[in-house]
Amino acid sequence: QVQLVESGGGLVQPGGSLRLSCAASRSIFDINMAWYRQAPGKQRELVASMSGGGSTSYVDSVKGRFTISRDFGKNTVYLQMNSLKPEDTAVYSCYAEGFARSWSAWGQGTQVTVSS
Repeated sequence: QVQLVESGGGLVQPGGSLRLSCAASRSIFDINMAWYRQAPGKQRELVASMSGGGSTSYVDSVKGRFTISRDFGKNTVYLQMNSLKPEDTAVYSCYAEGFARSWSAWGQGTQVTVSS
């Protein structure tokens, strides 16, 4: 299994950018990784994902604004968020799962607030 630690959240004005990081306690070479978010009063939402093979997918509301990437040398997955909107405000959590969902893990979450 793996432990995940997120960082990079904070307060940003509309139109601004943030980069979230998710550091894993082991190699992420063969792990499916994803970023979820949950806003107050709303269900948790899958924002972006990257398979072990490198395929990516995004929820429609962030396409063209958010980018998920990874650095094998640092065992870290990133979520670059540009052109942020107030509706992007949420707690963002990193998620990892092993082959055939043999195991899964969550990070502790990091708050992103988009407000003027």
